[in-house]
Amino acid sequence: MAPKKPSSSSSSSKKEKSTTAPPPPATTESFEAELRALAEKARTETFANRALAQARIYLWSAALLALAALSSTVSQLALSPVYGAIPSAKWHAKLLMAACFVGWSSNLFLDRALARRSRLRPEHLLPVFALWAPAAHFLLGRVSSSLTAAWGPLVTEAATLFPLVGLSAACVATSLEGADLSALPGWLADAAPGLGAYGFFKASQQVLGGLAERFVGSSVVNTRLGMQVALGAAYALIAPSKLLLLALPAVLHTALLNTHVPTPMALARLNSGLAETGYVVLDRAESVTGYISVIDSPKEGYRLLRCDHSLLGGEWVKLIGQGRLKGNQVAEPVYGVFAMLEAVRLVKTPEPIIDNEAKALVIGLGVGTTPAALVAHGIDTTVVELDPVVYKFASQYFQLPSNHTAVIEDAVTYTSRQAADEAAPRFDYIIHDVFTGGAEPIPLFTLEFLQNLHTLLKPNGVIAINYAGDFALPPPRIVVNTIKSIFPACRIFREHPRDEEAFAKSGSDFTNMVIFCTKQAADATIAFRLPGERDLLNSPSREAFLLPRHEVREADFLVNEEEAGGVLMRNETERLEKWHEVSAAGHWAVMRTVLPDAVWEAW
Repeated sequence: MAPKKPSSSSSSSKKEKSTTAPPPPATTESFEAELRALAEKARTETFANRALAQARIYLWSAALLALAALSSTVSQLALSPVYGAIPSAKWHAKLLMAACFVGWSSNLFLDRALARRSRLRPEHLLPVFALWAPAAHFLLGRVSSSLTAAWGPLVTEAATLFPLVGLSAACVATSLEGADLSALPGWLADAAPGLGAYGFFKASQQVLGGLAERFVGSSVVNTRLGMQVALGAAYALIAPSKLLLLALPAVLHTALLNTHVPTPMALARLNSGLAETGYVVLDRAESVTGYISVIDSPKEGYRLLRCDHSLLGGEWVKLIGQGRLKGNQVAEPVYGVFAMLEAVRLVKTPEPIIDNEAKALVIGLGVGTTPAALVAHGIDTTVVELDPVVYKFASQYFQLPSNHTAVIEDAVTYTSRQAADEAAPRFDYIIHDVFTGGAEPIPLFTLEFLQNLHTLLKPNGVIAINYAGDFALPPPRIVVNTIKSIFPACRIFREHPRDEEAFAKSGSDFTNMVIFCTKQAADATIAFRLPGERDLLNSPSREAFLLPRHEVREADFLVNEEEAGGVLMRNETERLEKWHEVSAAGHWAVMRTVLPDAVWEAW
């Protein structure tokens, strides 16, 4: 009988046993080595070392998130001179959210993609993007007329801020994978890194971004370009690598060619480039309300004060001391609406107001056209201006007399304090003239602010409020409704009559209007006396514009009460904010027709 063939499984098992190496015999040396390894592990894995390792993870993540948050604010500051603050912010929040999502969800892909090709990690790319940001803003700003205010900010931040924030989110996601969250429930341990990182990022935006805006211009480092360079240097310190060589061209461009550098040499290069446009930048600075500069047109003979992508006013410097104007107390304003504000003195009041006994409050300085005229009439004038650089430049480069009271403070704070103080001065005239960047500072048109002005105005006094807006949109009607709820007796005048042909083409009716009001009853008539020779201050501009001419009627408001009814309360400012994008975009387009593109771009 043939022998029985063993099964394959038993054969395999025997083969396995025969080929498996027997464990090495335990020796005294191996046992001691194992004990030493365990002792070393116990020594190094102490609570203090584990805590230190966790602290490194959180500090590294916090540093990246803080730098990304600060980069967000600095990016907006760098865009505002070219596009204005409101158009710059249109896509900003959405772009940040997209960058955070893309970076957080793609961290593993980035790690593996770089690991396959080199020893570099994603964070090594951060300094490269940060150091290229100033050059990218400069170069893309030069083509802003083609990009327009609608798309220019988005394109610029997509090329600069998006990769910076996205890479930061990816690096933080990778870093927090090493965080010990074992003490948390499973679902919370999964969500905590993402929620915590986003919360810290938003908090850093509020704190660090707020500090950057508050102290902008206080030193060279705190300028727009200075902060961009400082951010690049910070990224380079925390993530150095050989990739920094890729940023060398950008660093050289910033040092040698970028005219935004706050130095006399850079200003000279800027003016050399502007020579063919016929404009010269006399001085510039960065401050709490934006980038401020003084612009001269030697050929045309006028001077302007710029704030970001807006003009605060101007004067005809070529006329100072010439011909019949020799010895004038006031300069000739470039914009006639500023002369119209002085018509507060022409409003007939129950009791005549004597100039040398009167007090005036001017909110918003500009180049000082209205305060200069009031002072020239002998009126005791107080000016409230938020921006110290605006006040400095108005005093230094424009015809603002020194014999007035200057208050460099937020007007909301000042008027609230003065209205609450019964011993504080009350005024015969109040001139409210605040506007920049295509939108009004909303808190200065709320019911509460106007109530404070009502308190500060004497019973016999007159207030003039300048408002720039598009009559085809709700804001002008909302503002007028709010003003009339506090000052029932009012009349409104436009700077110019509506251009019906332009309105038919564009559907926009953007203009300055001045609302003259008193504290009299609603049925009281606002009437103006005819200006005399003394009222005109020997000024051709005042001869043409001092007496209001183009009255606003109900039909001029192109929206009805249903769309823009009620008044503007302090806690309802979104009623105007939602229209700012439209009005600011229109204002940007208008400003590009007032001055050449190169003047706005070469800030």
